[in-house]
Amino acid sequence: MLKKQIVKELESVSKRTKAEIFQRFFKTGKGEYGEGDTFAGITVPEIRDICKRYYKEMSLKDVEFFIQHKIHEYRLLGLLTLTYMYKKAEEEKKTEIYSLYVDNLKYINNWDLVDLSAPNIVGEYLLERERSFLYELVKSNALWKQRVAILATFAFIRKNDFKDTLKISELLLHHEHDLIHKAVGWMLREVGKRNQDVEERFLKKYYKEMPRTMLRYAIERFEEGKRQKYLKGLV
Repeated sequence: MLKKQIVKELESVSKRTKAEIFQRFFKTGKGEYGEGDTFAGITVPEIRDICKRYYKEMSLKDVEFFIQHKIHEYRLLGLLTLTYMYKKAEEEKKTEIYSLYVDNLKYINNWDLVDLSAPNIVGEYLLERERSFLYELVKSNALWKQRVAILATFAFIRKNDFKDTLKISELLLHHEHDLIHKAVGWMLREVGKRNQDVEERFLKKYYKEMPRTMLRYAIERFEEGKRQKYLKGLV
């Protein structure tokens, strides 16, 4: 059975010492953002290697089994498998993949799971479609759904379409969590890589009120003199 074979391969590359490091790195302690998550100690390259060898044989049911798994790296394998499937899929299959992803959002519950999947599934699917779903995610008041919303816009940014990134950034401007501050700042920086004037118009309007981490991420690539002016409120 394919699932058993994949689980066997995952178990063969699991390392307890790495699992303990990952548990700390992904903040799994009581009251932390990844509270209760379980790790096996498998690296992303190891997971990608397994995905690439098996994704063509896997059904969406197989993938869902992994996405819903209690072990973090197994969920990541499921999500990365979906991204590989999506690239090769016809339109009807892409809709099935997108629907499966959306139906399983509650299992996409840490920043790496979001960042490695949302742009390549949600973002790609909505490129030529109506995007109100992203605004529903923003309004959900759920940290990971909100991160999915802003990260999905990375797909739009790659096509030089910035409007939803800027709108969602504005909506998340006063969010309390630094994982949203970092995500918004990162996406603004990606906008700036392609059109710095667009990014700076947004920053000049909001930089004095945005969280410091968000600003630092957004201006990371600016030349030092300009960066310091933003940090000192002198723009």
